[in-house]
Amino acid sequence: MRLGFGITQEQTQKLMMTPELRLAIKILQLSTFELKEYIEEQLVENPVLEVVEESAEAEHDSPQNEKKKDEAEKFDIDWEQYFDDASDAKSKEPVAYGHEGPRYEGYIAEAPTLHDYLLFQLALARLNKEEKTVGEFIIGNIDDNGYLHCSVEEAATQCGVPLTVTEKVLKTIQGFDPPGVGGRDLRECLLLQYDQLDIRNELLKEVINNHLQEIAAGKIMKVAKKLGVSLQEIQEAVDNLRLLEPKPGRRFSHRDDTRYIVPDIVIEKVEGEYIVLVNDVSMPRLTINPFYKEMVKGNFADQEGRKFLEAKLNSAAWLMKSIEQRRLTLYKVARCIVDFQKDFFDRGVKFLKPMNLKQVAETIGVHESTVSRATANKYMQTPRGLFEMKFFFSSGISNVHGSSTSAEAVKKIIKELIESEDPQKPLSDQKIADILNDRGLGISRRTVAKYRDEAGILPTSRRRRY
Repeated sequence: MRLGFGITQEQTQKLMMTPELRLAIKILQLSTFELKEYIEEQLVENPVLEVVEESAEAEHDSPQNEKKKDEAEKFDIDWEQYFDDASDAKSKEPVAYGHEGPRYEGYIAEAPTLHDYLLFQLALARLNKEEKTVGEFIIGNIDDNGYLHCSVEEAATQCGVPLTVTEKVLKTIQGFDPPGVGGRDLRECLLLQYDQLDIRNELLKEVINNHLQEIAAGKIMKVAKKLGVSLQEIQEAVDNLRLLEPKPGRRFSHRDDTRYIVPDIVIEKVEGEYIVLVNDVSMPRLTINPFYKEMVKGNFADQEGRKFLEAKLNSAAWLMKSIEQRRLTLYKVARCIVDFQKDFFDRGVKFLKPMNLKQVAETIGVHESTVSRATANKYMQTPRGLFEMKFFFSSGISNVHGSSTSAEAVKKIIKELIESEDPQKPLSDQKIADILNDRGLGISRRTVAKYRDEAGILPTSRRRRY
């Protein structure tokens, strides 16, 4: 075969990851809160972008507003007379207003943290200045769960005080609310609660001291045999043990708590139909400043400045286009989910159908990766509560009707079976699998165990009561 060099021309197609495409992908996978932050950054970086602001004066002087004002005057209410009416029972209740106006104690932005609460109690404790300094050091080493992570020797060394002073201060802090705070391990934490709550059960104290691991593993019969007591006595001690709090500080707020979730999609039921709304109400409306448009169209002498403005104008146009494309894609995905999962919205979790990304992608005519990005880290507010959009995508189990039942629906059924079981004879995983198979769901014991673990339900040995 003859080899040689030559010049040929051929036509090929390639997918190029342009900056515009990267921008569209990035914006699609942002949540509503993240997109708002990103838009605010772009408003700072790009001078041609600006926010559309509605004219309050134009709205105020419009004929519609004048008409509403006239109608409001016709139905004016004498609120003073309303609240002075003796027939209103609520009017006789005291109102939380003083002479200076409303009280603001009920408007605290966040609950106190565990450390704030402990420092408040320390300030009221009968300790001298040196002891309170040691107390502040000890409280600073207590984690958010209420456990102390330093020894009394270390505290004494760091504060430069005798060991007896540190032990006295630690004992004082361990007497603070919540009970059990300042314990150095689980055993000490539970014993502190045992003493503070004045629980009179010596068997429980013995269990806390020497048998916590066996009780946690569900080996109640073994512990009863070791201690030479009846199963009923050990069960009573375990019931009292479950009343104690293993993490005393968890009912307090934390500095880095995530308090709110802003839903990206809102589903509302109107006259029997489910309406899909993309939640972009708080999103700033963007436009391009007309001054820069005219500058580019006109005779702009500075070519470098012209190129800079053109690049910024293109960037702004692509940003606005990508935001609109994201809104449209989110709407299509959400609409498809609502149409496919209508039984869930009407009747509950047990009627959730198995669904995957491919089904949605084929329905709305996009790639699976687009659906994955559109549903990542996004939430949907529905008449049945707030759900992550990924919640609606789950695997299924075949049933006798030739269709599939969602894994979430199976978990719900398993939970209901366990809630209605006899505590003295709890259902085993195999028994649950047999019940589900009798109902037409082909499921194995291992799958039941997997779903039970995912639902946070304890195994049979740890659910049994004696």
